[in-house]
Amino acid sequence: MVEPKPRASAAQRLGAQETLGISTLDPGRRPPTMPPGRHVTIKVHMLDDTEEVFDVSQRASGKVLFDLVCTHLNLVEGDYFGLEYQDHKMMVWLDLLKPIVKQLRRPKHTVLRFVVKFFPPDHAQLLEELTRYLFALQIKHDLACGRLTCNDSSAALLVSHIIQSETGDFEESQSRQHLLNNSYIPDQVALMDKIMEFHSKNGGQTPAESDYQLLEVARRLETYGVRLHPAKDREGSKLSLAVAHAGVLVFQGHTKINALNWSKVRKLSFKRKQFLIKLRPDLNQSSYQDTLEFLMGSRDCCKVFWKICVEYHAFFRLFEEPKARPKPVLFTRGSSFRFSGRTQKQVIDYVKDSEFKKIPFERKHSRVQHSSRMSPLPSPHHPQVPKESVSGASGDRVEVDWKESVLVNAEDPSALRIRGSPSSQRNGGRGEDSPSPGTETGPARQPHPDHLNTGVVSNSPHLSASSDNSQGIVNGQMPVELCGQSPDGRQPSPLTSPLLNDAGSVRTDDEDERFPTDKAYFIAKELLTTERTYLKDLEVVTVSFQDSVGKDEAVPDSLKSTIFTNFDPLYKLHSGFLREVEQRLALWEGCSNAHIKGDYQRIGDVMLKHLQDLRPLTAHLQKHSEALVELEKACRGSRRLEVLVRDFELQKVCYIPLNVFLLRPLHRLMHYKQILERLCKHYPPAHVDFRDCRAALADVSEVVAQLHGSMIKMENFQKLLELMKDLIGIDNLVTPGREFIRLGCLSKLSGKGLQQRMFFLFNDVLLYTSRGMTASNQFKVHGQLPLHGLTIQESGDEWCVPHAFTLVGQRQSVVVAASSLSEMEKWMEDINMAIVLAETSNGPTSDWLASSLTDNKSPTEDSCAEAETEDDLMASRTSLERQAPHRGNTTVHVCWHRNTSVSMVDFSVAVENQLSGNLLRKFKNSNGWQKLWVVFTNFSLFFYKTHQDDYPLASLPLLGYSVTIPTESENIHKDYVFKLHFKSHVYYFRSESVYNFERWMEVIRSATVSASRTCILSRKESHPY
Repeated sequence: MVEPKPRASAAQRLGAQETLGISTLDPGRRPPTMPPGRHVTIKVHMLDDTEEVFDVSQRASGKVLFDLVCTHLNLVEGDYFGLEYQDHKMMVWLDLLKPIVKQLRRPKHTVLRFVVKFFPPDHAQLLEELTRYLFALQIKHDLACGRLTCNDSSAALLVSHIIQSETGDFEESQSRQHLLNNSYIPDQVALMDKIMEFHSKNGGQTPAESDYQLLEVARRLETYGVRLHPAKDREGSKLSLAVAHAGVLVFQGHTKINALNWSKVRKLSFKRKQFLIKLRPDLNQSSYQDTLEFLMGSRDCCKVFWKICVEYHAFFRLFEEPKARPKPVLFTRGSSFRFSGRTQKQVIDYVKDSEFKKIPFERKHSRVQHSSRMSPLPSPHHPQVPKESVSGASGDRVEVDWKESVLVNAEDPSALRIRGSPSSQRNGGRGEDSPSPGTETGPARQPHPDHLNTGVVSNSPHLSASSDNSQGIVNGQMPVELCGQSPDGRQPSPLTSPLLNDAGSVRTDDEDERFPTDKAYFIAKELLTTERTYLKDLEVVTVSFQDSVGKDEAVPDSLKSTIFTNFDPLYKLHSGFLREVEQRLALWEGCSNAHIKGDYQRIGDVMLKHLQDLRPLTAHLQKHSEALVELEKACRGSRRLEVLVRDFELQKVCYIPLNVFLLRPLHRLMHYKQILERLCKHYPPAHVDFRDCRAALADVSEVVAQLHGSMIKMENFQKLLELMKDLIGIDNLVTPGREFIRLGCLSKLSGKGLQQRMFFLFNDVLLYTSRGMTASNQFKVHGQLPLHGLTIQESGDEWCVPHAFTLVGQRQSVVVAASSLSEMEKWMEDINMAIVLAETSNGPTSDWLASSLTDNKSPTEDSCAEAETEDDLMASRTSLERQAPHRGNTTVHVCWHRNTSVSMVDFSVAVENQLSGNLLRKFKNSNGWQKLWVVFTNFSLFFYKTHQDDYPLASLPLLGYSVTIPTESENIHKDYVFKLHFKSHVYYFRSESVYNFERWMEVIRSATVSASRTCILSRKESHPY
């Protein structure tokens, strides 16, 4: 007799581990211990229409059962969900603090429903793809049962996204048959043709993208996330009450007739059948009603609605869970009920700051062969990778080396998700950075090696990568698959922690190298190391760009002559100069012809000769600024060329924006000037090298002075072009007279609470945007404030928000809050300065930038509800079709993730303080030091195995980091060591001399500490150039 196959559980379908994971309400801990006593089985109806059975103690609280369900689903953002059950013909939420036996009269015969409890205003706040999938299942259920009401066009559009997720791309007969077999909305047959029409336009969307678009459409509907509670007003008219993130809503039928924002509500209470809403006084209205009264079906109905209002207010409005009231000794008055669990802010911070393992899950209803591992939607979770050395069975250190390196971007605090610790508990108490050997890791969209059988342990710093698929060979083992970007070419998050994939050699001893002790030697060596990097940057244009793009017919001859005829002579000249510097340093170090000293312990004569050879090419340098303009014009005139350039920028060799490479020759002159200034300051006037250095300094200063004006303009032009690629909705950002001043994150206060926004300050306008979770990760413009007539006011405690200030414009006012006092001061200083400039200078004449957005809001965007139109509902889908793959590691995205800002002065300082050379790197919990070639540019450290490598292995954006010296307690008993740390991420770097140590500390501080700025005019008058 054949035994029937056991039915797959939800945990197996969703990829959960068999052992218990962490509680979603108590981060980092195991679920609470089951109280003693008799156990009872409780059925829970899941969102995928299956029933699961859980065995809990009768004395257990509701939180124990809820934690078991979330762990069963491997759900991290479980706080958005709840368990409900029917009690006396009324749906009631399971109280997490009370024992289950006191809430369920007959636990064995009661079926609880696991559903969405809190609906956020913006589904982009849901950081997990699994969470968005469960929200999509809730929308599907609400649509089918009639709770989510909308017009026919909206209903058809919603269903089209559902069937796109379930069946894939449109095929007429298959789509029609699927709609006949499945009912998603009442009266579906009448809308079948319209549903199929919308479905045909969804081609190429993955199930994850379809979920996102479904939520994008649903969140615009009036009844999104609304549960209606029947009531009557004073006159006896039938109404319905509901609660949402913004406050209490009043409906008549399915039409919203009033919205009482939390800021207007002073108190919510109930007395018998009466539900009372006490309002704050409104000075703008002559007829003011202090209390609104509603009559509900019973006292229990009032209490159920009052409880959910309390929970909604606490979840969306409070920063942390409210503390329990002390129990009175004698008398009790009122309800002791309070919200339990994390608030939305705590959930978002927890997911961003914690590290988990991303586990793939299966979509029950979807027939699309698509794993969540390949999800193209941005996710802050990335796979785990081995550390730089592993221990074999004998305890010896084993060096790990890869056949092909992987380009990665370093750092997000939420880069790796190892679920608190089922793995650490199974592994005998190892930390979250120490998974068991052989564990399969993370999503395939991120390049990573599987864990080795030799017992690889990750000491974090974990890593995401953006390379093409490649193979690695580890100690003669079979190749390990390294998966790159997602099928649509999307780049991973730029903010994963830096692990160099063990491509560099591991230092097992000190390997002290002997160098000359003269400071001039180390200055000359800085010239050598930065010249190597500069020559590699020239190769990006003269070799890589010419091979990939320059030979295509779409490139006009004028562009070829402007770029290649100017760069080729420079590349040839600097190649010869680099050979001469290498020979001189070899003699200086005594590596060859060691008996010849003295005359070769100098560098001024080599630099003077090089600058004299460079002088005839000054005309070529002046044309480099023209290359930016020519490239931009050519890309606007040719769609094919635009695609070619964009694809080239996505290659590993183009590790920074292409137009930055075009300005490198101008930047290099300034570096020569700095090096010569340090040499002249170090040498006494009688030194043999002083005269040559001073002559060379005079030559380079003259050239820099000639190019000073064009350099300022081209840097601003380059920054505007770069911002154009990051913004959606602005067509004419690059206009004569417009200057970029500052960009960064501020929280904007609206009816929905504090919402993170990216602000862009120019000399004539202030834009505020939000980051879209689409293929391009670009920022969508929400509004703009012209600086003419704008005033700025410090808010103090008016809004009960720290570091807040108000921007008062002619058409609207905006209240924003900075992340810190220093950030607020920088923003206020720059905005005040920009206002003065806007009123005194002749900048751009247009007050409003032209916008291509289909859903741009009025100046009072948050004060009124959006009209539900088909155009609005289609806006997200059509904008997704327009967007192209886009780099995710730009400064704008780093500022968004780190909640900080940078100014144009900071960019200028970063250009001035470029540096490269060898450093030893060590992780917080590792033993050995790894020697790497490190390049600092564009606010980031780029890591290479050697200086000959064509592209970096990893990058670490430094914005938000702190650079300090290790303390005694850290047991770093080495010289010239500095520490980089951001939240829980700590990295140690060791330099070879006190000069190099001071230089690295200087340049890194320039990226981690924003430059003080008193006036933009000082930058123009006394620029570092």
